[in-house]
Amino acid sequence: MGELLADHTTLRLGGSARQWLTHVHPADWTDLARTVRGPVFTLGGGSNTVAPDAGYDGTVIHMATRGIGVSTAEGGGVEVTVQAGEDLSALVAFTVAERLSGIEYLGGIPGMAGAAPVQNTGAYGQQIADTLTRVSAYDWQTGRTVHLTPGVCAFGYRTSLFKSTPGRFAILALTIRLTRSPLAAPVTYQPLADQLGVRRGTRVALGEAAAAVLADRAERGLLLPDEGPDARQVGSVFLNPTVTDDQADAVRVAGGPVHRGTDSRLRASAGWLLEHTGHHPGQALAPGVYCSSRRTLTLTARAGATATAFVHAAGLLAARVRSATGIRLHVEPACLGLPSPKGAALPQMGVPGT
Repeated sequence: MGELLADHTTLRLGGSARQWLTHVHPADWTDLARTVRGPVFTLGGGSNTVAPDAGYDGTVIHMATRGIGVSTAEGGGVEVTVQAGEDLSALVAFTVAERLSGIEYLGGIPGMAGAAPVQNTGAYGQQIADTLTRVSAYDWQTGRTVHLTPGVCAFGYRTSLFKSTPGRFAILALTIRLTRSPLAAPVTYQPLADQLGVRRGTRVALGEAAAAVLADRAERGLLLPDEGPDARQVGSVFLNPTVTDDQADAVRVAGGPVHRGTDSRLRASAGWLLEHTGHHPGQALAPGVYCSSRRTLTLTARAGATATAFVHAAGLLAARVRSATGIRLHVEPACLGLPSPKGAALPQMGVPGT
């Protein structure tokens, strides 16, 4: 019996992997990659992964590399190179302590640094693509390590080359360029401005901004709890969907929020759409699967839950929203070999390796 994926995902669901490899030392990657045969899946903290109940008939590589290097960047600024297995929130705390501005609003997001480019992780007006200068990754198609610049990473709203070509790359490290400053980037997100008691556009001390982010995330149920009914989760289950002008008008008339994203496309709030169609925090959706007690957009697993039931519940939510509004929701967490739920688009991960 192989390593249980349930022991390495925050949902605590998933059967055994046929082969489990842990990557600890960066210099060992070439030798480790040679041992992989058949399908391969790279796993970090497991906070954005739904693993199948039947397990994975392939190789799972657990990224556990550590290390943060700081150097002066050519042309100004500071470059920070971080290994894929470093905790993202720990990286944010490190940069704040070093008085480096650029990712201070990404604190409290669970997961490893190596996962950030996949989702183009973002919050409070910042996203990892804003500061990224290089991604070091292993290309399973060519069997070579490549160093990719932002221009070829196809970053967008919670997407990237790594997400649109699932399983092709294993991210090994990333380099970001930050600015040495005691002040955070201007506050652009109104709830964060309210938390800080300042106007939008104000710059506050780095430590103050980082602490306000954690406080706001805690108040809105956006931190991953250590225990309790909401502890087993993968965060927001759906992305905020793109909408047409007519759909946006209908949402606004019904009292819902619509905003224009960094990609200039109109987006509605997935959480609002779920509540508008009759769902609510704490709602039971399937055996062992509930909406979080704090927010409808987060689904949680409790006793008796299965990955199949989790995906089915997501499909029910998406189908109701689409039936009522015509808006299609897209599932945010990566799903390993699970069928797409009816009514929702599901990102798949894991393809043949070497």
